[in-house]
Amino acid sequence: MTISSFHYIVTQPEQAAVACSAGADWIQLRLKNKPYEDWKAIAQETLAVCQASGARLIINDNPHLAGEIGADGVHLGKEDMPLAQARKLVGSEVIIGGTANTLEDIVQHYQSGADYIGLGPYRFTTTKEKLSPILGLAGYKGIMEALQQQGISIPVIAIGGITRTDVPLLRQVGVHGIAVSSAVSAAADPAEQTRLFLTLLYESIADHRR
Repeated sequence: MTISSFHYIVTQPEQAAVACSAGADWIQLRLKNKPYEDWKAIAQETLAVCQASGARLIINDNPHLAGEIGADGVHLGKEDMPLAQARKLVGSEVIIGGTANTLEDIVQHYQSGADYIGLGPYRFTTTKEKLSPILGLAGYKGIMEALQQQGISIPVIAIGGITRTDVPLLRQVGVHGIAVSSAVSAAADPAEQTRLFLTLLYESIADHRR
């Protein structure tokens, strides 16, 4: 299973459409405080957008909804359903990502069968409520080195206030990719911003392989 290096977190299908038109292939739908039927309607619209462009849709925090609409995956926060329980619910074919803030979080998710890890926050962000302790570049470096020492290989996606200038630095310490929200959504030209992020990621991946 291939995990994309660019995860774009959206709240509406229109955002997904713009990013997908610019080459994004991994969309995470994050909605809070919505009635289930409203959430489902938005998720179905977003799924249609993703399917039309060959992108994957990950539903944040809601394994039941992900299973019901046939989304590609679900991302579980630290206070959501335990990953092993979600795996039983959605089956082996559905992608499951887990939020982590520490090495211990990652090990637990890894042992529970996660497909990837969303590790953060990198820096302060207003996008997420109940922010965990900020890691910074040194925090990521320490965790990635510890994973290597323990022989744990799982795609780690950095998240939390990430800008384009952070991409090469994060790739250098070994993260698989990044997740962004407002860095694209709040940009003057979200499609162009998406393309710039993707170019940076592809370049840093190429450099990493040399």
